[in-house]
Amino acid sequence: MNTTELELLVRGADEIIPKEDFLAKLKGKKKLKIKAGFDPTSPDLHLGHTVLLNKMRLFQDLGHHIIFLIGDFTGLVGDPSGVNETRPVLSDEQLKNNAETYKSQVFKILDPNKTEVRFNSEWMNKIHPSEFIRLSSSQTVARMLERDDFAKRYKSQLPISIHEFLYPLLQGYDSVQLEADVELGGTDQKFNLLMGREVQKFYGLPQQSILTVPLLEGLDGVKKMSKSLNNYIALEDPYDEMFGKIMSISDQLMWRYFNLLSFKTDKEIEALKQDEKNGENPRNLKFILAEEIVDRFHGEGFGARAKEEFINRFQKGKLPEEVEAMTLVIEGSNTTLPRVLKESSMVKSTSEAIRLIEQGAVKVDGGKVLEKDFSMNKGTTYLLQVGKRRIANILLS
Repeated sequence: MNTTELELLVRGADEIIPKEDFLAKLKGKKKLKIKAGFDPTSPDLHLGHTVLLNKMRLFQDLGHHIIFLIGDFTGLVGDPSGVNETRPVLSDEQLKNNAETYKSQVFKILDPNKTEVRFNSEWMNKIHPSEFIRLSSSQTVARMLERDDFAKRYKSQLPISIHEFLYPLLQGYDSVQLEADVELGGTDQKFNLLMGREVQKFYGLPQQSILTVPLLEGLDGVKKMSKSLNNYIALEDPYDEMFGKIMSISDQLMWRYFNLLSFKTDKEIEALKQDEKNGENPRNLKFILAEEIVDRFHGEGFGARAKEEFINRFQKGKLPEEVEAMTLVIEGSNTTLPRVLKESSMVKSTSEAIRLIEQGAVKVDGGKVLEKDFSMNKGTTYLLQVGKRRIANILLS
């Protein structure tokens, strides 16, 4: 492994536990089993998932054995990580349908010829009750309550179902069955990943190393990317829609996306940051990011095509060469389009703004917006157009 490969592998990682053990495994000659599990709780994978998938692909390119584990059994339990209430239980049919879509989407990143796809129902549906009791005896209730989200719910007297306590044990048992050398997961999975080490030790196996990656913020720049929050970019999004969504993120969030999603080296990203300091328009740098990601999921050349179409949307409107520029100070990390239109004096009232939006008379960055609750992010410059005459470049600060 050369320096550049190691740099890409650990870039953006939140924690590596234990680091010395992890590096020793990488330097060894053994082909490592790299495990990452995904519960099929929704049909769409999004760019937030690809932070982890990108790491898997890098391990794959280095010659290691990748196991993409679909948690069709653990999905029945529902991962309690990061929630303050019991997750709803999905039906077998829902899980199976979602699992099938996962299999097609992950191969936009992973090499299908080098990826082992497994389902944890393979062993969990066959486990004997006595073995299940033995697994449960490996940990105590006190250990489970060390987990932050469980501790908060217990302190607040919010219910914790027994089956939720089982989830970390089941995930750990997956590592036993697969004899994982390394397990990857988001920062919200740390407890579960560490439990994998403990369960492996209980069964007399070598303990896996773990590598956690940050949770990618969604389009709002605040909360993690999530379909339920409607702040996500799906892998199945059309190429032009994917490009436009990336262009809508704030200039500050752009560097977070470069760090976690781009395959450019640290040196290349630092050069782009220097370009911005030297006066380069952040929008041009965002073009580079958007092109790279669109090409990755839609094929070479689709990024350039999306860029051209994105630019043409401005030209088709025959906008004046000089557009009024202004800065609007907002409270919080985002606000809504009607509020921006009113506070920038582009309209007289919020009700007028809503009426014009519903009539299709308002454009944002060249595209017509029909949602009256359209969200706009602090740190981003927007080209707003109301009708044919009222046009302004507005920086939200």
